[in-house]
Amino acid sequence: MKITNLIDLRSIELNSTVSTKEEALNKLIDLMDKSGKLNDRNVYATGVYAREGQGSTGIGEGIAIPHCKSSSVTTPGLSAIVVKNGVDFDSVDGEKVQLLFLIAAPDTEDNVHLDLLSKLSVLLIDEEFTSKLKNATLPEEFLRIIDQAEAAKDEASTDKSEISKPQIRILGVTGCPTGIAHTYMAAESLEKTAAKMNCFIKVETRGAGGVKNELTDEEIASADCIIVAADTQVPMDRFSGKKVIQTKVSDGIHKAEKLIQQAIDGNVPIYKGSGTTQKKSAASNNSIGHQIYKHLMSGVSHMLPFVVGGGILIAIAFLLDDYSIDPSHFGSNTPMAAWFITIGGKAFGFMLPVLAGYIAMSIADRPGLVVGFVGGTLAATGATFANPGGEISAGFLGALLAGFLGGYIVLGLKKLCEKLPKALDAIKPILIYPLAGVFLIGIVLSAINPAVAMLNSGLTNFLSSMGGSSMILLGCIVGGMMSIDMGGPFNKAAYVFGTGMLAAQTESGFMIMAAVMVGGMVPPLVIALSTTFFKRKYTEADRKSGLVNYIMGLCFISEGAIPFAAQDPIRVIPSCILGSAVAGGLSMAFGCTLRAPHGGVFVFPTIGNVGGYIVALAIGSIIGAVLLGVIKKKVVEE
Repeated sequence: MKITNLIDLRSIELNSTVSTKEEALNKLIDLMDKSGKLNDRNVYATGVYAREGQGSTGIGEGIAIPHCKSSSVTTPGLSAIVVKNGVDFDSVDGEKVQLLFLIAAPDTEDNVHLDLLSKLSVLLIDEEFTSKLKNATLPEEFLRIIDQAEAAKDEASTDKSEISKPQIRILGVTGCPTGIAHTYMAAESLEKTAAKMNCFIKVETRGAGGVKNELTDEEIASADCIIVAADTQVPMDRFSGKKVIQTKVSDGIHKAEKLIQQAIDGNVPIYKGSGTTQKKSAASNNSIGHQIYKHLMSGVSHMLPFVVGGGILIAIAFLLDDYSIDPSHFGSNTPMAAWFITIGGKAFGFMLPVLAGYIAMSIADRPGLVVGFVGGTLAATGATFANPGGEISAGFLGALLAGFLGGYIVLGLKKLCEKLPKALDAIKPILIYPLAGVFLIGIVLSAINPAVAMLNSGLTNFLSSMGGSSMILLGCIVGGMMSIDMGGPFNKAAYVFGTGMLAAQTESGFMIMAAVMVGGMVPPLVIALSTTFFKRKYTEADRKSGLVNYIMGLCFISEGAIPFAAQDPIRVIPSCILGSAVAGGLSMAFGCTLRAPHGGVFVFPTIGNVGGYIVALAIGSIIGAVLLGVIKKKVVEE
């Protein structure tokens, strides 16, 4: 694919007079549209600005390469402008940009924008080449300079008289607990960095919508190194015998260059599958705390769909029921309510087994799944030696313990079975591990269930007995935690605590869930309000991106604030934390309750004291937005 085949004379403007980043982007988009590469300019423009909102594409040295992969692109294309006096583009080196290329790529699997980024980045390293482009007087000359440079590069790469180092081939896998924001931000960061460092890369994303850009066996076989930046379980046996870097998803975002350089240097351990003894790798160097968090989040991410789907149906049952018929059976007095609560209850009932099952699977791979599932079920029923049918449920805490115990029981069994004859390998996963694992987890859970049930019951009673300032303080804490890292460990800890208390089906649990959700709705609304009413503190692109956060906030998607927090964490994060803490505290003070674990504005009809909830949400969002508007620096635009 030649660069000059993708750029039209109509999409080149020399001596451009743009004076702001927004004007530059709009000019590039208009030129792209003129060349006939787009079927919807507005949709493409939204994508360009959304990508720019995640971080500037000004790569330094007076160059910017904005790009967008979108369904609004009919065929791949490039547009280019030259700004003689430069334009402020928020570049990584802080310098003005004079040479700008915009890449348009169709929404297909071939990632043509990455190939273009790679080619352009390599050519633009040459200062003589960029100088010629900046001084070109005609579009035809501009194209000729690119064509000559590309031809020279191709000729040099095929020159048999020189031995050139082949381009390293890197594969990546990214995944975060929710599979929404961090998964794709890490993939974007790795792709962008690899392109800058002249490396081939393909990144598999394991997000909420499933696996995208999945790595094939052929690609894995030909890869020089694989980077797994994930906080959830990733199938690893397919990488056996390959050099693998295992790290956190946040490192994929913030330490992409270091990871790519490590892959290039080759100082990477060989990964060995679960069927063999594994040497110490980068993953084992992670702290114990991070390993526990990774296993926990694997369970939580698989549990959430059951909690959300079942929980919202249960909430609808209460909304449709008639309390006056029989208060003791509220939620199932009418046939319709009874139908909803039955279906929702069945889905919600899988919460603890799924949580424990996938924690165990994260620890011990597939053999751990059945042991964790059984352990989670035993914890949910409260089974004991004296009463196998169950007594008092060990609840969320019991399921957590069951997941970790089940996983490590299976790991122990694998270790014990290593010396068995190879002829028995086939029956280990289908007979030995499940039989011995289920038997052992049954013994352990039956022994510890009474103690865990007492602890769980004591915690529930303690929270139910809290009132006044104590409950308000708890609301402030869980609400504020939802804004600390917006999808990270603190956010997930608060949310898991809220859903765990929701499962107890107590009034205090419903209040805690309400405070958790209102705290998570605040950060995007803080951004949206701040960009609306403090326009001079934001660029035009920020203001446009800020509008989307109204929707994300009302839908309880905290991650909408991440791009703004990444750009200015010192001001954005404290403002959001304060707003969320105030909203959570007020929700508690107003006695708001929530029986659904998710849904945002769509579950408002199920909220107890919805008027107070809306007031708490509004006050918290306004306080955070005003604080951010006051402390944020004014943007100076020419």
